[in-house]
Amino acid sequence: MASPSDARSDSVGLQRFGLGSALGARAELRVSARDRLLAEIDRRVLPQPAGVPFSGAAEIGSALYAFEDREKIEREARRAAETKVAAAPPVPGPSVPATSQNQMAQPNPANAKPANAKPVNEPALPYRTYRDEVLARTRLALEAETGLGERMVQFWSNHFCIGATKSNMTRIMAGAYEREAIRPHVFGRFEDMLVAAESHPAMLDFLDNRLSIGPSSPAGKRRGRGLNENLAREILELHTLGVSGGYAQVDVTNLARIITGWTVVGREAVLGFPGSFAFNAGLHEPGAPAMLGRHYGQPGKAQGLAAFSDLANHPATADFIALKLVRHFVADDPPAALVRDLSAEFRRTQGDLAAVSRALITSNSAWKAEPTKIRSPQEFLIAAFRALGRKPDFGQIAGPLNAMGQPFWQPSGPNGYPDTNDAWASPEGIKTRIDVAAGWGRQAAGTVPDPRALTEDILGPLLSAETRQAVARADSKPQALALLLMSPEFQRR
Repeated sequence: MASPSDARSDSVGLQRFGLGSALGARAELRVSARDRLLAEIDRRVLPQPAGVPFSGAAEIGSALYAFEDREKIEREARRAAETKVAAAPPVPGPSVPATSQNQMAQPNPANAKPANAKPVNEPALPYRTYRDEVLARTRLALEAETGLGERMVQFWSNHFCIGATKSNMTRIMAGAYEREAIRPHVFGRFEDMLVAAESHPAMLDFLDNRLSIGPSSPAGKRRGRGLNENLAREILELHTLGVSGGYAQVDVTNLARIITGWTVVGREAVLGFPGSFAFNAGLHEPGAPAMLGRHYGQPGKAQGLAAFSDLANHPATADFIALKLVRHFVADDPPAALVRDLSAEFRRTQGDLAAVSRALITSNSAWKAEPTKIRSPQEFLIAAFRALGRKPDFGQIAGPLNAMGQPFWQPSGPNGYPDTNDAWASPEGIKTRIDVAAGWGRQAAGTVPDPRALTEDILGPLLSAETRQAVARADSKPQALALLLMSPEFQRR
């Protein structure tokens, strides 16, 4: 029989590494929690969200270009019509009797909208696709048993973040980017995830590499355009070595040269499916640029792959990734010994993320650390919906996340959402959480029979006497549920 300390440790572990207890979940999930988390790593393959509108980037690209072409035609038609009306001289006419005016005000079937016209309030294709991807991703998280894999998806999606508000392409592809570039590699090799992320159309659009042209390439000589260093800079600073990783500006510039030609297929589909990744040799800068003291003279796309391989296996990358993982899962001030252990495992296995994840989960220090990390807004929302047994619609997801400052795939910059308590535990942030929790309490009051029993079930060995008493003394069921959601035991992991 597990001791009270073991039971509490298991409960902390499920909150720290997972998504929180779900309404009606089996109590035995808290027993041997570490083994359950390790089993999820050993499976290596994560389920994909169901019910998404497009299978992937290539299919999305064709739909997006067709949508934008229709939008352009409609804009030009409206502009032409407005110009024609403005240019026409006013034509005086006889006065019209009131009865005739009434007749003229009636709908004219000849001017009615076609049957296949888009409803006035229906969102445009990029936003509809974004909405459906958010719903599918949230439902998958709500159905997960422990949720370690989903937490890792969230971590890596934020590490290699894109911004859905940058363009139609990033909005419509945000979910597909996570499904294609992040999710398949969460327990795979870091190098594979790096290549998949940097070559995805959403990333190439977000950080402007599709605009980058080698100055000495055939296209560069014709167009008089040059490098865009945005993607190269973020690869070194945010995705691999880290800001203190020992690179210089010349390395940024030369990496930008190395990855010229990594682009997105246009609507003409010359190099492949519209909207998919392609290497365009006509944009690629010739030569053998040096990065971090090593020259890269491989032909074409292989030059970039060789550079990515070296970056993925660089010691500074191992240190940077280990630090971020421990900060995310354990503490804002990461235990140095645990960071060293994860970095050593990263280097030993050449970036096997399953092995690195196992090193994190098997570390006693990762389990014994006090739960000081406050759940991010996305983590809070998923944990609350799991606890209350909610099946939200898009508005019930987007509204609270917008209010709390962490909508899906919309960070303010390429460094992603912050990962420390200071970002989420400000007085204004806590006030917003209280308002959100109160709303959830009102919405769930009719479906939760006894908030006191739910509190015991969800928090288990973590439940303090103070929280138990506060929930029991609440003036109403909605207030009791809000107190559960805002309790320190629920908010911290």
